[in-house]
Amino acid sequence: MISISRLLCGTSSPGDSLRYQDRNESGPPPVVVWNCTRQCNLHCIHCYASANNQRSPGEMDTEAAKAFISELADYGVKVILFSGGEPLQRQDLIELVNFAREQGTRVALSTNGTLITEAVAEKLGKAGFAEIGISLDGIGVNNDRFRGKTGAYDAALQGIRNCVALGLRVSLRLTITRFNYEAIPDIFHLIEEEGIDRICLYHLAYSGRGGSLQKEDITHAQTRAVVDTICQHTVDLHKRGFSKEVLTVSNHTDGVYLYLKLKEQDPERASKVLELLRMNGGNNTGIKIGAVDDVGNVHPDQFWWHYTLGNVQQRKFRDIWMDTSDPLLKGLKNRQPLLKGRCGRCQYLELCNGNLRVRGEAVYGDVWADDPACYLTNEEIGISS
Repeated sequence: MISISRLLCGTSSPGDSLRYQDRNESGPPPVVVWNCTRQCNLHCIHCYASANNQRSPGEMDTEAAKAFISELADYGVKVILFSGGEPLQRQDLIELVNFAREQGTRVALSTNGTLITEAVAEKLGKAGFAEIGISLDGIGVNNDRFRGKTGAYDAALQGIRNCVALGLRVSLRLTITRFNYEAIPDIFHLIEEEGIDRICLYHLAYSGRGGSLQKEDITHAQTRAVVDTICQHTVDLHKRGFSKEVLTVSNHTDGVYLYLKLKEQDPERASKVLELLRMNGGNNTGIKIGAVDDVGNVHPDQFWWHYTLGNVQQRKFRDIWMDTSDPLLKGLKNRQPLLKGRCGRCQYLELCNGNLRVRGEAVYGDVWADDPACYLTNEEIGISS
């Protein structure tokens, strides 16, 4: 994640202690995204989990889930993000969240928001989620087209309002594609009007059903314009006294792009940004973030469902995560010598760490190939030819 608000405005947020650490291959345990169910009441066209309206036959039951959560706590995992599918379709969700918090683990939720009635919002508040992440991919019917269901936007917006009314910290999540990139100003207007605390704008990952959307990704020129728009709105909100956390996700090129712009406009701020980007270390797949799916399979991150490192019902997560006999995991933990093409030659490699490897694999069939979503020119990254 790139904290645009931190880089441009110097504001801090609850996740900064995790986001800005010294990189260490054998460092602290990762944040774990747990896709606790594959069942979902929607059918989003870009879903990396390829979720549907059925539970997986091998979905971990309550007992297995508690054993897994307990093992993560013993390992020292500080944060579990409950995701899906739609996690609110797990009948034992609140029980599992309470159990995790009893172990001293911080918990967050990633949901489509359509099932958050006033009563559900009260339960989420009592459960103590640090954050409620609610996905929207446009305004009105545009969101509904993404979600595969008429009325999904209105239901999600009501879910947001029910959470905000109780003082819960809400994070709006949006995946940028050519269908919605021009609506970014409207989204910023929405977070201001609705009192939403945080916005995460995801660059498209070519994974799951999102793999079929490669041709729907925006161009490099459009990406630059989108990042500029995000920055402009972030600064505007800050100047007008609105405390909003703004992040971009799945493309660490954004951090380098901001640094290069600030070098010309505000060298003093640029030096602070460079320090933060170095502390962040770029993409953390297989290092500071990992994922576990509904049946217990461990993946390098949530976009790697097609590659399994092991299963937590057979081995401890800690043992799987530290086992560098797996070639992909070993490579991800120390990937820079393996990177090819522009990524391998980039002078800012320490800042992005090769970006999102799953995109390189999807486009070129090679995990260590260029990330095609890098929108910087050869001149900008120090390649002469």
